[in-house]
Amino acid sequence: MEKFLPRKPEKEIISMRIPIDILEKVDQQAAAADISRNEFINQCIAFALAHMDGSAEN
Repeated sequence: MEKFLPRKPEKEIISMRIPIDILEKVDQQAAAADISRNEFINQCIAFALAHMDGSAEN
């Protein structure tokens, strides 16, 4: 049996500016999903990147 080795994924601390009305929606949705604001934003970014048509890459 393999040993369990817990790992913490590397993350970079950043700062960003976001309109208040969008932040309020983010907070509402994160609370409804019972996850942190940070986790919600990470999931939104990952989803958006996975579903881009590639036109923004140029």
